[in-house]
Parts: sequence; C-alpha cells; structure tokens
Amino acid sequence: MQRILLVLTIVLLGAAGSAPTPAPGPLRIVGGDATGGCIAGAERLPSSGEGFQTIHLNHSSFWGAPPVIERVKLLGAQAHKAGLADFYVEDISNPRGGPMPGGHAAHQVGLDADIGLDPRPKAALSAMERETIEVASVVRGDQRGVDPARWTPAAMALLRLAAGLPEVDRILVNPAIKKQLCQEVTGDRSWLRLIRPWYGHRAHMHISFKCPAGQSECVPMLPPPPGDGCDATLQWWFDQLDHPAKPETPAHPPKPRVLPAACKAIMAGG
Repeated sequence: MQRILLVLTIVLLGAAGSAPTPAPGPLRIVGGDATGGCIAGAERLPSSGEGFQTIHLNHSSFWGAPPVIERVKLLGAQAHKAGLADFYVEDISNPRGGPMPGGHAAHQVGLDADIGLDPRPKAALSAMERETIEVASVVRGDQRGVDPARWTPAAMALLRLAAGLPEVDRILVNPAIKKQLCQEVTGDRSWLRLIRPWYGHRAHMHISFKCPAGQSECVPMLPPPPGDGCDATLQWWFDQLDHPAKPETPAHPPKPRVLPAACKAIMAGG
C-alpha cells in the first residue's frame, strides 16, 4: 500500500510540473503561449463546482490566473442556469506555468482552459471515473462535419456562453465545429469571430483569455481577423484533408523553448 501511495504521489507531482505549489505573491504573468512563459500568484480551480467537474487529475493541471479561474466558474454557473449539463475541465496551467506534459504549446501562463463539449447529462464522477473517462468527440470520423449523434443545440449554446465571457481572446475548435456554427448560427453572428478553427479539438474547446490589465510582462497574441471567419479561410482546412500542404522546409524536431529570464525565480521550487 505504501508503494502504491508513493507512486501516486510522484505521478501527481510530475503532472503539476517542477514545483507542485504556486509561486507566492500577487499575480505576475511573464511571457505568453507563443514565447513560453510562467505565472506567479496562480489559483487552483476546485475539483467540482456549479456546472463543471475536473477530470484526469493524474496528468492535467488546473491552476490559472485568478480572473481565469473565476471565469471558468462563471461559465459553469451560466451553463447550469441555462439548463445545460455539467461540462468537464481538463488542462489550465501548471502551478507556476511553463511547458505542460504531452507537448502542449499553450497553457503556459494561466490564461487557457480546455472545456469539454459533450452535451449529454452527467452524473457526479467517482475518483476512479475522473481518471479513466474519455470525453466524447462531437466530430465525425472523416473530420468533415459534426457527428449528429453528439452535436446538439446544447453544444452550440455552451460555445456561445464561452464567447461571451469577459476578456476572451479566442476559442479554438475543430474546423468541423466551426463549419457547423457557420451553418447554424442566425441573428447575431459577431461572436463567431472569436471561434477559430484549429487542429484536433474534436471533443473540447480551448478558451484563451487576454492578458489581464496591469500585466506588462504578459505577451498578447495578435487579435483574430475581422469578420465571422466563415469564408475561404475556413474551407482551406477541409482542402487539406485530401491534399495536405507540403512543408516549405524539411521538418525538424521543434527546438525546446527557452523561458523568459524572469521565469527562473518563479519556476524555482520552494
């Protein structure tokens, strides 16, 4: 039993990065997802709350900038009030930010959150179920459209609520989901500008928030282009399914990112 507990402790600490606790002090965000970065003063999302449950605690991390944590809670409360099922939350960031396990380029500065899109009703998960559950994809196997058995108005409603959260920079989804929204959404379509197509993201949306006010060391992303994004740029994603674009230069293993110098003290343990 002691050996099992020891292994579990190592796994949980490894999932949280080199330092298993947040760096003390006020919020400080250094860098960004494009440059690599870190965060001090992070806050942890509770394991469960109104409208949400966290999953995969053994390899996900749920620390973020306090405004981001409050907005995930707000999304849960709004979804619950709207009669939507609980959503699952996976990665936000490590306690002090930095690279996440599994090759994530984002989730480095506490400003990103992965929110499941499975709209089906959900019971409260046991500890074992939290680790083994797989979030169902809402995209067809051929990636050309959504799965009608999984996609419902509830999924679109959750995306609309997410786009309405304060200080959302963009929301990444699978191109098939973006295509479906372009076909379905009527009336006010301005929020579609924030919904951006990206590789993967078949079962969840990736919400990225803007740099909080006063965080001069935080590196913002370029804003999404104007318009609803339902144009030829969206069709490009589907053209690649038959004719993948050839890389202009030979592929090389990605170089490890060098975190900003200011992250050295933040990332240090203790």
